[in-house]
Amino acid sequence: MTRLPLSRLRHLAAGIGLALVLSTAAQAQEAPAAESTLVKLIRGLIDSGALTPQVGQALLEEARREAAARPAASAAGPALEPGEVRVPYIPESVREGIREEVKAEVLAQAKAERWAAPDAVPEWTQRVQVTGDVRVRNESRLFSERNSTIETDWARINAGDGYDINPNTHLDLPPLRNTRQDRNNSWRIRARLGVLAQLGEHTRAGVRLATGNDDGPVSTTQTLGGGLAKKDAWLDQAWLAWSPLPGLEFTGGRFANPYWSTDILFSNDLNFDGLAVKYERAVGQGLDLFATLGLSPLEYSADNFPATSQDKQASRDKWLNGLQVGANWRFGEDQTLRAALAYYQFRNISGEYSAPCALYAGAQVCSTDGTRPAFMQKGNTLMLLRNIALDPLDPANTPLPQYVGLAANFRLVDVNLSWETPALAGTRLRLEAHGVKNTAYDPQRMWTRAHGGLVTNLATPAGATPTVADLDSGDTAYLVQATFGDLALAQAGDWNAWLGYKRIDPDALPDGFNDSNFHLGGTNAKGYYLGASYAFDRKVWLTGRWMAAKEVSGAPLSIDVFQLEVNAGF
Repeated sequence: MTRLPLSRLRHLAAGIGLALVLSTAAQAQEAPAAESTLVKLIRGLIDSGALTPQVGQALLEEARREAAARPAASAAGPALEPGEVRVPYIPESVREGIREEVKAEVLAQAKAERWAAPDAVPEWTQRVQVTGDVRVRNESRLFSERNSTIETDWARINAGDGYDINPNTHLDLPPLRNTRQDRNNSWRIRARLGVLAQLGEHTRAGVRLATGNDDGPVSTTQTLGGGLAKKDAWLDQAWLAWSPLPGLEFTGGRFANPYWSTDILFSNDLNFDGLAVKYERAVGQGLDLFATLGLSPLEYSADNFPATSQDKQASRDKWLNGLQVGANWRFGEDQTLRAALAYYQFRNISGEYSAPCALYAGAQVCSTDGTRPAFMQKGNTLMLLRNIALDPLDPANTPLPQYVGLAANFRLVDVNLSWETPALAGTRLRLEAHGVKNTAYDPQRMWTRAHGGLVTNLATPAGATPTVADLDSGDTAYLVQATFGDLALAQAGDWNAWLGYKRIDPDALPDGFNDSNFHLGGTNAKGYYLGASYAFDRKVWLTGRWMAAKEVSGAPLSIDVFQLEVNAGF
């Protein structure tokens, strides 16, 4: 059936009514020698497609019966008074058919022309949200001329075939980091694109892609250049969340940091694998309690290690288990106090000294090669892992390719505090403090674990033999920061500024998971930082920051970083 606009349907109905009146009036005055006007009208409607053949035929049959049953005008009944008309009877079934047909046409046209908002888009699109952000940054890294030129890149050594420490068989220096040559005006980008879906009343899911120079966990920033080559995108998040009760949620997969923390411990770009359970409950006026339990696998033992042996090594999986409890209190004139206490246990991430391994005889691995960290930045105390047997035929010229591992254990007690209060002219002030202490830090155990083979954070006098007393490290990290202005940049014209100070002892925490910008990542760093942001459009803002940091102990290493960037979120 041809689809007609609603306005034409109105005209059609009026036309049918008018035709009925005119045809009845005419038939009341003359005999039906030929087809009546009503019959002609019905045929015309069938031919035009306005009526289906079934409905039209029913109307024709009824019209014919009416015409056949109607006597001559003189015997048709009482004479009509001037102005009166005789309207033929239409059966209820026919009228119902017309109503349903018109209703179907109107609904079809409404959907096609999107008159009805609920049906404007498919239902599933109302449960899916696309999110993302883009950042364009100009960055300069400035190094002091007083910096030591011997800063070994242990991460590169661990990623390769090791470094031969025997000067008789290997004269080259190990891979070294740049410590004195400035790197100015590097253009870098970050792009993240995610999809969030409300699957049901209690279940959500999320997937996000992100850029990045490599698959490292602490940064999604991509350096431009490289011959204009295309840039990589990585699976940054993939998770399912189930909330069986109000305030309680289980999340599994790869998800955003579930703990309340700062970047001295966990980078803002860091995501977590595994399972997190979060619970939050209001217990009084303005007072909320919250708790988080996390179980995160850091690295699994290789299935086939060692590959060339029939005897495979037992599992020594690495885990991060965390528990945090806290409270959020809103009081007074729009003031907020937030506090949290956390405990983080890093299991099996420290290195182990291997059993004797005869690499000279063709052995390809040593028993504890798998204890080296999967990702590291710099700062932690490191130990040699391999107990390499000497070639009895030429012990002085036996190659000694070494890997390194973490010398310390890490069991962290973490305290976080934040206070927000109204300030001048509608702005707000936020003061933050964050402290971390490694309760497992023990120099004597570190020395014993390494069998005296520590290679970083030693202050041994020239020509002397290293001892445990030479270990120059520490177990504490802290941050203090003040932020002033519009704490959330919600609209054009909003702004804020901040000033802070950090100190991170070498073994206060693992160096592989914190901010990669301050001192270019890791531990053994202290210094101040400041910055400001201004929103010049909705969800678009300009940020500038300066970070000035140097070493806590050991060889001099001062690094300043300046960043100017535009961020946009959607």
